[in-house]
Amino acid sequence: MPNPLSIRRVVLYKHGVGYFERRGGVVGSSPLHLDFKARDMNDVLKSLTVLDLSGGSVSAVSYDSTKPLEQLLAEATIRIPEDGSLTALLGQIKGARVRARVGGGQVEGAIIGLESLALAAGETSLVRPFLTLLVGGSLRTFDVLDISELEFLDEAVRKDLEFYLSTVLSSYKKDSKRMTILTTGEGEREVFVSYVLESPVWKTSYRILLDEGEPPLLQGWALVDNTGDEDWVDVSLSLVAGLPVSFVHDLYNPRYMQRPIVEVRTEAAAAPVIPQEGYERESVVMDEMADEAPMMAAPPPPAPMRSQGMMRKEMASSLGGGGPRLRDALAQSTAVTTLTKDVGDLFEYSVDRPVTVHRNQSALVPILHRPFEGRRVLLYNRATREKNPMACIELKNTTGLTLEGGPVTVTEDERYVGEAMLDTMKPQDLRFVPFAVELGCVVSVEDRTDDGPVFRAVVSRGMLVTEFFHVRRTKYLVRNKAPRPQVLYVEHPRMGWELDKDMPAPAETTDGFWRFKRELAAGAQEELLVAERTRGQRQYAISSLGSDEVAFFLSQRYVDKAMAEALREVMALREKVATLTRDEQQLNTERAQLFKDQERIRSNIESLKSGASQRELVERFVTKLNEQEDRLEVITRELERMAKERQLATDELNRRVQSLSAVTDL
Repeated sequence: MPNPLSIRRVVLYKHGVGYFERRGGVVGSSPLHLDFKARDMNDVLKSLTVLDLSGGSVSAVSYDSTKPLEQLLAEATIRIPEDGSLTALLGQIKGARVRARVGGGQVEGAIIGLESLALAAGETSLVRPFLTLLVGGSLRTFDVLDISELEFLDEAVRKDLEFYLSTVLSSYKKDSKRMTILTTGEGEREVFVSYVLESPVWKTSYRILLDEGEPPLLQGWALVDNTGDEDWVDVSLSLVAGLPVSFVHDLYNPRYMQRPIVEVRTEAAAAPVIPQEGYERESVVMDEMADEAPMMAAPPPPAPMRSQGMMRKEMASSLGGGGPRLRDALAQSTAVTTLTKDVGDLFEYSVDRPVTVHRNQSALVPILHRPFEGRRVLLYNRATREKNPMACIELKNTTGLTLEGGPVTVTEDERYVGEAMLDTMKPQDLRFVPFAVELGCVVSVEDRTDDGPVFRAVVSRGMLVTEFFHVRRTKYLVRNKAPRPQVLYVEHPRMGWELDKDMPAPAETTDGFWRFKRELAAGAQEELLVAERTRGQRQYAISSLGSDEVAFFLSQRYVDKAMAEALREVMALREKVATLTRDEQQLNTERAQLFKDQERIRSNIESLKSGASQRELVERFVTKLNEQEDRLEVITRELERMAKERQLATDELNRRVQSLSAVTDL
């Protein structure tokens, strides 16, 4: 039996979902059924929209539980086995009221039971089931095989039986879940249903025809896959390019919250509490409510849904002139009138004719057949192929459509010449589409890197910094061995350097390359020199400069005569500080030696014994110690003087170094 809610519209997206619209008729309050795969239920529950378009209303949408079949059947009050289903059913519903048609009459009563009785049949006997009913105040027994119709009069029994049968029916497709739409209304009405499901990404492929004397022709096909369990018959198909936000959220599985466990306190019973009556309470409450009443206004009604205008562009399907037979045949057999429109950041292709794709099948749908602005050129990229450029189509998207990325097959004069990949292109975008290696053109490359002259010298904060350019020169030598003139674009990588100021501007600049254009005559040889530069620096500490370096800076005009004289004064101060430092080191060395000699003399004095000769030696040692003490006092005063003088000279040196500032442009 066909589904009354048939698929009427399909919209496929590039990010892996599909939008489906169904329409169907309903009479009265009859339910409508839809079957989905279990994995699709989350998307359906997230996006389902149901409308009664004829004045009725949607009362509810029910769907199968996530419980397994055995657990669902365990909840049913009726069990029907595989064998003896009728007798087993009648045996389970004792007391149920039924209406039985026996022969030409009807009998109403309550089921008492079912028993098997043996009946004589010639020399043998047959066991026949008999149903016993309580009719009025009497019991009557009927042969079950004589009952042509049995109607259950109890509503509860009918519902249990319907639940059991629908549950068993849904189990035949274990991965299928049934959704039931319940509506209320009168007469025949139309119902609209839409939802979003996970779907295969639609794909594109293109054909480019290059014919001598004819504009290039672009033909586009969309590849769609129907992986569902239902045929798409004469559906309205739209294909949307872009990346809207989409995600999976679990709405199908029941969600439970962990609740705290509260135990009853076993305390003695408490007497009821009667609050005391308040005074002037009611008037205060009424005043507060009166004050708050204006703040509780009813919310405004929801704004009506805004409709989007459709900008449709009809694509021409015929080409003027008498071209080759293949071109004419393509124009006639795949004439396309695709309606397109921009939807925010998305772009939609709407096929103007109904599309049929059977379940578990795929289809190629024509979406484009138009000429475009383009020509055959060469594109050289050293990283792609070192010796030869690629034959390309310089394609300008003059079709008026957004071209989704996909593979391209190129034919020239009815011959296959290569394949390429096309990136997504907006209208009026210009791209190169390489499809083959051009062996008739050979390229050789030479590299050289030099340091250019210093163009600026800066004296600041104790440093002299010279600035210059690192210069890199790349020479492309191109030989066109083909018998026809060609247009060549050379892609030179951009690696953070800038083009030399004497370089002509490139024909085009991309994120990673400069493209330089060259017109190649037949059999000619061309040379392209690309010069790049980047800034370099050399730094010199002013406090460490020597006389030779100052003389070099002056000869190279990094500094002028006044700055050179200031640098020499710095050198003199630095030499003064160095001399004072050396003198201090010498005095410190002498003082250390005196301390060492005094320790030796004192040790000798302590070792001498009494006696005239020894007393003379002690007096001699004491005299020596006195002389050394006098010298130590002189050294101490001299070190203090030198330290102060060195500190003053050092401060003056630092001040002079930091005060020097100059910028010289060469």
